[in-house]
Amino acid sequence: MCCCAGSAEHGSSGRVGVSEFDTARIRPRRSFLFVPGTGLDMFPKAVRTGADIVCIDLEDAIAPPHKDRARTATMAMFATGPDFGRSEVLIRVNSLRTQDGLADILAVLESEQPPTGLMLPKVKSPDEIRLLDELLDGADSALRLQLIVETNEGLDACKEIAAASTRIDSLLFGGVDMAAELRVEPTWDGLAYARTRCVHAAAMAGVDLIDVPYLDLNDMDGLAEEAARCRAIGMTGKGAIHPKQLPIIEETFTPNAEQIAQAQRIVAAFEEAGTGLVVIDNKLIEKPVLRSMYRILAIAEAMGS
Repeated sequence: MCCCAGSAEHGSSGRVGVSEFDTARIRPRRSFLFVPGTGLDMFPKAVRTGADIVCIDLEDAIAPPHKDRARTATMAMFATGPDFGRSEVLIRVNSLRTQDGLADILAVLESEQPPTGLMLPKVKSPDEIRLLDELLDGADSALRLQLIVETNEGLDACKEIAAASTRIDSLLFGGVDMAAELRVEPTWDGLAYARTRCVHAAAMAGVDLIDVPYLDLNDMDGLAEEAARCRAIGMTGKGAIHPKQLPIIEETFTPNAEQIAQAQRIVAAFEEAGTGLVVIDNKLIEKPVLRSMYRILAIAEAMGS
């Protein structure tokens, strides 16, 4: 089985001075689009948008009677070696606790041209991920994993889930299902606790955290505000339900010139000083901030900024 990993490598001689420190798994995951497994004619258009992640959905978008047809069509499409462009291409399989989910996994493992990775919905326990990890290891697969936190059990165990496998690249916050689970409205305030708990889990594991899509296509101001709030609390991207939402999302989660310049200054100061703290613009900066600075530079490097 042939499979490509979803990591980007960065050297120390990059345009923005990216260090080797903790950047091997970093790549832009600012935005993603779903393509239904029964609407694969939309896949080339989705890839052409340049969305960081394009995910073919075999789960929520597919009615139960059509699951087999969607799976077969999806694997047939991958067998043709389609152009992924710059997108990270995933398949959202059905829950691993269902017959359809197990059939999805087996179909992917049998493919000679698999996707970059899998998006796993309704994860409730780290044991689900450990079991899948062992299965993938046994198949000598390099598939990456992105996990959706959208159940009460998943939220309760999100820290352990995020750390369950080195294959995990990101968590996704499934706000619509999560709101129903928590018996709250899917508003910012109603989901504040759940979002921040996921932020903590993702940060502890050193993985990305992508927010639920904004569902009102006509409210671009609302999208911009919610994306900015997500960035402010530590999320690294946001889903989209339509390509017209992508520019706002990607601009929000892309480091700007000022942030890149500041990161370069801080990194250079620490590398020159060789100590645990430096003073820049009369502000004391301690070494733990370097992790965020290297992340900014790695994302900027990957985007060609």
